[in-house]
Parts: sequence; structure tokens; C-alpha cells
Amino acid sequence: MTVLICVGSSCHLKGSYDIIELMKARLAKEGLEDKVNLKGTFCLGKCGIAGVSIQVDEQIITGVTKDNFDDVFNKHILSKVRG
Repeated sequence: MTVLICVGSSCHLKGSYDIIELMKARLAKEGLEDKVNLKGTFCLGKCGIAGVSIQVDEQIITGVTKDNFDDVFNKHILSKVRG
């Protein structure tokens, strides 16, 4: 699985580096570093939507924040990796 986190200027201002740190910590906690390829990327084309944009494989997820990170991680990453 590949997870891209937007680090473009809009997402940067919305907290993309916080999301990167949360993602790295959660992947380590779950022991998934070898199953998830985490990368930064530039614009995913969803700048007008609140929160940070991420892409999990081919699916773009918008509106990711520190407050909803756990829900997004569980639904879009953990459930697919552990399937």
C-alpha cells in the first residue's frame, strides 16, 4: 500500500506536517512500516477543501485533520492492510 500526503502550500498551511508525524507514529505503533510506503507529494488537486489531502493507493481522501486522523487511519489504511 502506498500513502501519499500532500505537502503543497495549501495543505502545508492546513497542517500536513502534523499529519505526517501522526502517520509515522501510528504506522510504527501498528507495526506497519514494512507494509505501507509513506511518501510526501505535491498538490492532489483538492486545495479548496478544508484539511489535508492524502492518497491511499488510488483513492484521494480529503479533509484530514489531527481531530479525525484516527478515524481516517482506521477506515482507509488499517482496515485494508489487516483486511
